[in-house]
Amino acid sequence: MLAVAAVAASACGAGGGSDGKADASPRPGAATSAPPTYLGVYSPERDSTVGTGAIVTVLFTRTITRQADVERGITVTSRPPVPVVGHWFGGRRLDLRPARFWQPGTVVTLHLRLRGVHGTDTAIGSQSKDVSFTIGRDQHSVVNAATHTMTVFRGARVLRVLPVTAGSPQHTTYNGVMVISEKFPVTRMNGNTVGFGGEYDIPDVPHAMRLTASGTFVHGNYWAPHGIFGTQNTSHGCIGLEDRKGGGADTPAGWFYGQSIIGDAVQVVDSPDRVVAPDNGSGGWNLDWAQWTAGSALRTPVGPPR
Repeated sequence: MLAVAAVAASACGAGGGSDGKADASPRPGAATSAPPTYLGVYSPERDSTVGTGAIVTVLFTRTITRQADVERGITVTSRPPVPVVGHWFGGRRLDLRPARFWQPGTVVTLHLRLRGVHGTDTAIGSQSKDVSFTIGRDQHSVVNAATHTMTVFRGARVLRVLPVTAGSPQHTTYNGVMVISEKFPVTRMNGNTVGFGGEYDIPDVPHAMRLTASGTFVHGNYWAPHGIFGTQNTSHGCIGLEDRKGGGADTPAGWFYGQSIIGDAVQVVDSPDRVVAPDNGSGGWNLDWAQWTAGSALRTPVGPPR
């Protein structure tokens, strides 16, 4: 998969920032024997508008060993209300989502009540806050790697069918549901960062949108011949849309970039690769509801959604 480094500075996507700092610093001369603390760095961002595939993620600054205690202190509510359940990926990440994609217009609030909560036998939390964001319109896309097309849906309506080039037989694209987590008008992609050596180093990839933490993107491609799109899979695992050098708003890549927001889901089908791992980016939609709820430390039985 391609890896990326942004050419232009871009906002931190973790959602914590100064908003996630402890409430106060020790006073000069105060005792220094206070217990260690931990923080939860969250996404999506406060007051953002995101797609219906957004998953709430909390990343911890320490490995959490008392996961049930911490999970009790982290809840997600919504208007209109839907059940939201957490799933742990190791000791430093808790994701929370409903059984199905969010409904457009839903207001979602993450409640962090970690102040005084033990994350380990010694480390305690210092956060108590509410973070709200809004679910925007419903856009999702389906990439068929066999037919070299991406069908873009707005609700049940097809907005557009775009020709693409997906991963080559040597570097196939993951199957499954992935979610846009970052957008870059232009970025650098260098094969050295993901084990491809000097196979590519492109300093000005236009209209790049991250789908996985491991480096899968949907992005503009100005270097491939026009006839590649819609007919062949030639990438190192990314989904390429026709573009021109410098990026054009009227190209397929430029159009899709302009239509997309963080949290939009992109599903790949009919690729010879495996399904993307649920902790690779926001891959949690690839777990069914029983698998998802089994990852909660609270072990509360959750029935199938109606």
